[in-house]
Order: sequence, then structure tokens, then C-alpha cells
Amino acid sequence: MSHIFLQALFFCLFLVEVGLPADRVFVDEVGRLVKVPEHPSRIISLSPSITEILFSLGLEERIVGVSDHSNFPPQALSKPRVGSYINPSVERTISLNPDLILATAAGNPREFVDRMESLGLSVYTVFPRDLDGILRSISHIAMVTGRERWGTRVIGEIRRRKKRILQLTRGRNKPKVFFQIGTAPIVTVGKGSFADDLISLAGGRNIAEGESIKYPRYSIEEILVKAPDVIIITSMDPKGDSQKMADQWNRWKTIPAVRQGRVFVIDSDLVDLPSPRIIDGLEIIAGILHPEVGIMLRNQLKKVGSSP
Repeated sequence: MSHIFLQALFFCLFLVEVGLPADRVFVDEVGRLVKVPEHPSRIISLSPSITEILFSLGLEERIVGVSDHSNFPPQALSKPRVGSYINPSVERTISLNPDLILATAAGNPREFVDRMESLGLSVYTVFPRDLDGILRSISHIAMVTGRERWGTRVIGEIRRRKKRILQLTRGRNKPKVFFQIGTAPIVTVGKGSFADDLISLAGGRNIAEGESIKYPRYSIEEILVKAPDVIIITSMDPKGDSQKMADQWNRWKTIPAVRQGRVFVIDSDLVDLPSPRIIDGLEIIAGILHPEVGIMLRNQLKKVGSSP
């Protein structure tokens, strides 16, 4: 029996002893004990990915605040803002009178979480690191908000689509992939990033898979030596010109990906955000790496959407 579980158990027993509700105490994804109201009705999201999860669970009416750049689905644009992902506003958050704040350890300041907790507010923190971690976070958010059935449906659909991709790519050659997220300097993705996980699941091999840091810098010389078969470009900078980044590769015709016209641009929100749309990103990458798989996936969509 884990130390954290024992802490939660003792805390629940204490609440029962003093006559307070004991059925809404959780251990979040960073090991904190969090007491959550039985039916949270004023929820604040501190990241765009959490906002997307809440909407996927049908909780739009309970959302009273979201972080900046929460732009999907479009209805999220009408929600009050509480500040940026890395610098949420204490005053704005408190003014919205939340009964549950959902945070992420991958960017939200721990000092902010501690401050909210010290003020008696419920703050549940998620910390997904890969696709399976995203599914766990969806499950946990569904649990603390009382939307378990919705969560089961969302997770089941993502798992179904993931299984289909794994079936379609099994046994195929694994093209070498260079995934670019920055241009000056050139930055790629290593182990521990969502994009690295997606490349592997889509039936490819990340040329930076052996790097010890999550977002390593690469020189043109290193890329020439590693000779990727496919280059996929996105940008963590919303003001970046990804198509211009793609065009700049045309001068390096000795790279197989350039020579064969396999340089692609992908929407960063589909591969950078730990939200339900990550499965869309996985399907797109699978289709890029294996064009025949892309055709099968598109045909499947047409079949599903066709009239009886």
C-alpha cells in the first residue's frame, strides 16, 4: 500500500470523524491531496488542453474561466480569461469564485497552485507525458467533475482510433522522421515529448530519439548526416511562419525527405496539446509516414459519414 494512498485514507477518516464529507478526496497526478466539492459548478481551466478536455466532457456550462489561448472549441472563446498559461492572474482567478481549478504541472507555476490552495480553493493538477498519460488525465478530470460516463466514451473512441492506426502500420517499414518545432535555432523533439510518442505510434522512427533532452537543437550538418525520409514542421510560436520554414528546406536536395518531396506542415495544436485532439494528430502523422494508410483512414471516414 503506497504512502500517498495511506495519506489519503487517513485524511478521509479524519473528515468522517469531524463530520465533513469524505467521498470527494483525491490524489492528483503530482501526489497532492485535493478535496473537491461533490458537484463542482464553477470550474476554471489553467491550460488550453484542459479547456478542450472539459468541453469534450460536456462541461461547457460549468466553465467560468479559462487560460489565454484557449481557442478550441470555438465556444471557448467566449469564456472569461484568467491570464496566460505560465502567468495566471491571482486576482482574476479569485474574482470568478471557482469551486474547482484544474491545473497542469507542465507549465502552470507551482507557486500559483500553492497560493490558491492556501486560500482554501480546490486545485487538481494533471501531468500527462504521452498519449496514455493524456487518457489518464481525461479519466481523472472526468472523475473529479462527476463525468465518468462521458470520460469513458471519449477515451474509448481515442483508443479505438489508436488501435486502428497500430493495426494499419504494423509490419511496415519505419521511415526516419525529423520533426521541426523551431527555425532559429533549429529545434526538434526528443524522448519525453508528445511528438516523439506520436511518431513511434504512427510507425516511424524519430532521428532524435536518442537525445537526452526533450527539445534538442540540431545543426543542418547533423540533419544531413541522419538523412531523414520525412520532415514534419510545426511551430510552438503562434506567430511563426511554418510554410516559410518548409520552403527553406528546398535548398538541401541531398536530404531524402526534400528530394522526394516529403516535407510537411502540421497544425501544432494537434501534436503539442495533451487534449483529445491528439488522436487527430496521430492519424495525420500516420498518413504522412505511410500514404497508403492515410488513404485507408480517409476512406474509413467517408464510409462512416456516408448515408445508409
